[in-house]
Amino acid sequence: MLLDLIMGGNIRDLVVGLLLGIPAVVICLTFHEAAHGFTAYLLGDRTAQASGRLTLDPLAHIDPWGFACMMLLGFGWARPVPVNISQLKNRRWGMGLVAAAGPVSNFLLGFVAYIVALVINIKFYPVSGFSEILTLFFSYIGAMSVGLGIFNLLPIHPLDGSRILDAILPFRLQVRYQNFMNRYGAIILLAVIAFLWIGGLSWLIVSARQTVLNWAFSVVNLFL
Repeated sequence: MLLDLIMGGNIRDLVVGLLLGIPAVVICLTFHEAAHGFTAYLLGDRTAQASGRLTLDPLAHIDPWGFACMMLLGFGWARPVPVNISQLKNRRWGMGLVAAAGPVSNFLLGFVAYIVALVINIKFYPVSGFSEILTLFFSYIGAMSVGLGIFNLLPIHPLDGSRILDAILPFRLQVRYQNFMNRYGAIILLAVIAFLWIGGLSWLIVSARQTVLNWAFSVVNLFL
């Protein structure tokens, strides 16, 4: 995100990107991790609660390096929420649901953010000044949140997608998948990040963002 603005050389866009991008990234990462914690709590695990992670306070969740990557590249991570799988009501499906809660929360957040941006854009058309900043801010949240959700759905350890896949695979395939990821997961993740760096999978992220935005358009058109 900011890397593109820096390379563009437009100081105004860079400043706006910083002022709006920082809180947008904080919101996206915080919602993602809080969703993990709350889901684990609902499924019987009190570890996140004991660790002070059942909160929307960003200080409890933000990881400096993950935050920096999210700002620069448009994808990143926060501090993982601790989960004790032995305390979940159903260990296998429970872990899958806890993992899925993060990306799902990002899609929901992106959906709501796009709706807010569209409503502001319609109600205050033509947008200017403060309304323009608000529209851009919620658009940032929408785009970043959907992108974060897609990134975390990739079935690569330690991303959420790997735990979701682990929960639905038959036992024999599950064991093979775990062994494969334990051996090659870090290498594959680095390769995927490098691939994303040069624009790989951008079609997937752009398509997901457009889909969520279209859903938001449909909702707004029903009421406005």
